[in-house]
Amino acid sequence: MDWIDTLFLHWPVDADALRPLIPRDVQLDVMEGGAWIGIVAFAIAGARARVVPPRFALRTFGEVNVRTYVTGGGKAGVWFLSLDAASRATVAAGRGLLHLPYHDASITTACAGASYAYRLERTDARAAPARFAAQARIDTGVRTATPGSLEHALVERYCFFTTDRRGRTVRGDVVHPPWPLRDASAAIADNTLLTAAGIAPHAVAPLVHASTGVAARARYLVAI
Repeated sequence: MDWIDTLFLHWPVDADALRPLIPRDVQLDVMEGGAWIGIVAFAIAGARARVVPPRFALRTFGEVNVRTYVTGGGKAGVWFLSLDAASRATVAAGRGLLHLPYHDASITTACAGASYAYRLERTDARAAPARFAAQARIDTGVRTATPGSLEHALVERYCFFTTDRRGRTVRGDVVHPPWPLRDASAAIADNTLLTAAGIAPHAVAPLVHASTGVAARARYLVAI
């Protein structure tokens, strides 16, 4: 699959508020004195299983994730608090095969040149209602994150953790090149995704990055 037209929004958050939301066998990552919560909005193009020919890939659709940052079994990754997608097939597969908190949503993306815009309305009755609307202005200049920096720790994560039906914490790996990053500013017109997940970030402007995207492959779940 290709993850394209990606907007990263990050806020510091009290670690004590996040710890009850993750299992005990993964550790919450603390960076620059605190934990971090992220909203990542993007579009997915060409999603398919490896055995499926490209012509049968899913049509491009929007997705918006709420995530925090953890380490399990010695490997740094992400813990998803919610994943909203405008693809019923993806939501069904994400919930059934990957045991992730996916929700059906109506999502529109409008990304061209130096402007990215996203709008989300959760439509899934299995979860608390949520909305998100943001518009970003993208700066010139492309770089990759410097290892050891905060932005590297936030964006360059190559696995996720979740809990399977037996209650075990498991890990799913992803493979992709480093994100080509650009600085950005964002105007957030509506955002109830964090409160729906039970999170209250610090009252500061988010750290904002944008990317044209990466080609990614996901691997099977393994026990940590």
